[in-house]
Amino acid sequence: MELKEAQERVDEWISQFEEGYWPPLVNLARLMEEVGELARELNHRYGAKTKKSGEPEQDLALEMADVLFVLLALANEQGIDLDEALQRTLEKYRVRDSHRWVRKDGEVRPDPG
Repeated sequence: MELKEAQERVDEWISQFEEGYWPPLVNLARLMEEVGELARELNHRYGAKTKKSGEPEQDLALEMADVLFVLLALANEQGIDLDEALQRTLEKYRVRDSHRWVRKDGEVRPDPG
């Protein structure tokens, strides 16, 4: 699924309710809550924090998808096309960071800076 379609599907879901989109700062708080749940699960799996006795393992993919859902909702509420924004970000990284790490293909790129 492309980001555009994902944004449309999130919009369809939210638009069916009278309340509609939540204000940006409420969505930001929701995003932080979801990122916290993702962080908690990763910390349980790979960090020093062990789960409480009887606490079930969470589905890491669903935790990531929860973060994505809220981010898509926030982008929709703000009128941001995430497909276009991601393309701009990928280009930024391509230009800025192409020389920062050792490439698997052995190619050496000149530092643009």
